[in-house]
Amino acid sequence: MTDTGVPAIRVRRARLDDVAAIYACEVAVYSRTPPAGLCDERLLTMQIETFREGQFVALDGKRIVGYAMSLIVLLDDDSPWYSYSEITGNGTFSTHDPAGDTLYGADIGVHPDYRGRGIAGKLYEARMGVLARFNLRRMVAGGRIPGYSEHAGSMTAEEYVQRVVNGELRDSALNAHLKAGYKVRSVHLGYLRDEQSLDYATFLEIDNPTFRKVRRRIAASPMKRPVRRIRVCAAQYQMRRLASWDEFAHQVDFFVATAEQYHCHFLVLPELFTVQLFSLMDPAIGSRDAIARLADMTDRYRELFVSLARRSGMFIVAGSHPVHVDGRIRNVAHLISPSGNVYTQDKLHVTPGERHDYGIAPGHGLSIFDTSHARVAILICYDIEFPELARLLTLAGVEVLFVPFSTDERKAYLRVRYTAQARAVENVIYTVLSGNVGNLPQVENFLINYGQAAICTPSDFAFPTEALAASADFNSETVVISDLDLVALEEARQQGSVRPLRDRRTDLYTLTSRHPIDIVRVV
Repeated sequence: MTDTGVPAIRVRRARLDDVAAIYACEVAVYSRTPPAGLCDERLLTMQIETFREGQFVALDGKRIVGYAMSLIVLLDDDSPWYSYSEITGNGTFSTHDPAGDTLYGADIGVHPDYRGRGIAGKLYEARMGVLARFNLRRMVAGGRIPGYSEHAGSMTAEEYVQRVVNGELRDSALNAHLKAGYKVRSVHLGYLRDEQSLDYATFLEIDNPTFRKVRRRIAASPMKRPVRRIRVCAAQYQMRRLASWDEFAHQVDFFVATAEQYHCHFLVLPELFTVQLFSLMDPAIGSRDAIARLADMTDRYRELFVSLARRSGMFIVAGSHPVHVDGRIRNVAHLISPSGNVYTQDKLHVTPGERHDYGIAPGHGLSIFDTSHARVAILICYDIEFPELARLLTLAGVEVLFVPFSTDERKAYLRVRYTAQARAVENVIYTVLSGNVGNLPQVENFLINYGQAAICTPSDFAFPTEALAASADFNSETVVISDLDLVALEEARQQGSVRPLRDRRTDLYTLTSRHPIDIVRVV
């Protein structure tokens, strides 16, 4: 490799014993990114093992001060641009195709203490060597535009990029890519979760001037945009008096067996459907004592759903259940994975009735659960009426919101239903509602229930006319089941009739979370 004016820095291929140092450099490069948004040591190991010739490090003596990771792919130029997760196999490089014709630059970084010393240029030179060695047609990448957040609203992302290309504005990342020889082919939303770039990225390309088409011609198909579809089942749960815990478990098992029979990936149960167990208590017991007794059953409740999730192989949103936390009681939703792991989401906003009658305290924190099928989150009933939560989750990458609810009459239900529909439209996501119906005679603490399970979609041509994938008949015990196309969400955000995520006026308003959203990898 030729000298680029920084004699102390040398570039070589990455080795497996470099992984810890590469990760430390990555953490420094992306200091504002939470650990869940980085490639951890496991992923870096997989990348090096998959394609050793495409991974490079820059060293100052023995210290790694920069790195560049890449893989070979064969892309379908007629498809919409791929997200980082799609093109890299969620960072595993499982999409690497030695028969491909395109080098994809997955990541390049230089330690902040070493910037401005030509290190990025040396790493790009190493990548160009890969293009020549493997006779690849081009190198492409998705490039951040961190400076756009200062101009959003006064201009579109496309206008901003064009002004940087014209030399009228400067952007630290884009100018580095342009200096390296990249050409901007297009601008896309949702390539990577990136607060500074407002989730926008440029599609960048460098042609290989030595590419020999005849030698590279092979009988291979390009990588198509992957099909990502999930099947969800939302329960409409009938409240009825119980004679025993076993009777409760039997009713729950009915819904699990139904979802299992229809090959669903996710089953959603309602908010506080476990109050059905109040019917096992003394009818004269006070509301707060009853909810505390129910919270005492948390371990038994979790054990039941862990066994059902393992048996069925489904992800089960086991509604919500009262839980003792720090001397208070919180309303907590539970997600159980097929392997039996338990994940939770507190209800953040409690209604006056919950606070006064049951002494339920608001919880803390927002989580996105990154499952093998989709990125999902849970907002319990009243929480869906606060649009800030859904928007924060959307900007952090959520695709499906599960909304367990419990309402006592039609007006209360419609508040939840209409706001859930609005969240689906304004964020281009799916919202899945599961509620209680029926009543519990002689149980003063939870007399009546009114609800309708429903699956709401965005409102555009790729989705049902009424923006409703499915809905149940009111106040009957049943389920609704629907297939949800996750790729359609990406395409609607990019090419929809309206594009609310792209058209936000961040020069007029901002939305920030006081606490980082927790991205939980579900196993």
